[in-house]
Amino acid sequence: MRLSRRSLLLGGTVVGLLGVTGLSGCRTAEPPHIKLEKYDGRTVRVACVGDSITFGAGVEDREKNSYPAKLGEYLGTTYDVRNFGRSGATLQKAGDLPYWTTPEFTAANEFQPDVILLKLGTNDTKPQNWHDAATFTKDLRALLDHFRGLKSRPQLWVCTPVPVYKDVWGINAATLDTGVIPAVMDECGRRKIPVIDLNDALTGKPQMFPDGVHPNAVGAELMARTIVEAISLRGPTRGVRREIVYPGENQR
Repeated sequence: MRLSRRSLLLGGTVVGLLGVTGLSGCRTAEPPHIKLEKYDGRTVRVACVGDSITFGAGVEDREKNSYPAKLGEYLGTTYDVRNFGRSGATLQKAGDLPYWTTPEFTAANEFQPDVILLKLGTNDTKPQNWHDAATFTKDLRALLDHFRGLKSRPQLWVCTPVPVYKDVWGINAATLDTGVIPAVMDECGRRKIPVIDLNDALTGKPQMFPDGVHPNAVGAELMARTIVEAISLRGPTRGVRREIVYPGENQR
């Protein structure tokens, strides 16, 4: 089961979930965004928390082309965007590599971010990791509470995992679509935490996933563009609005 398609800017889709649950999400007239005046002119610290997709596994020249790297490029020098992705990490504490136990988790905490982009759940679909939605939701709630409790009091956005186009390494689309994503939508809806729908933004684009799980550089760029539209009033303007040529597609 896929999320329902919704059309928004630049082929990506952003949905701010504020209090309404369900796969279709909730449209808000003005989704939450970063208010730079809140930071008195200082650099805004942005932590990208996630697994190998955040890290940039499979992305050509990932130091420059992973989604956190592209996000930092798009947002500019007003922001300090850091990549805290850990390959293989699970959101669940009982997973085979809980994000909670990784050096990246410790580093993200020490960074004291102003903004956290949380994108976990793909590795939780593996048979040895997935128990049920209730267990996943409990650990999601705990992770959100932990980050909300940091001294820096960061703004939180939760990103849905990108699509799985090929079941491999135990990662599977069925658990993602019927277990992980509905749990993310429901819990964030209850908690009034905005969700950035990366799953919808990258649905129908298998050419961006050479191994069926990890986006390539073009997919990572689309992730970054989708995110910048969600968190910044700038949207896709001032140097961000440039066309991506997807493999097999003509430039618009």
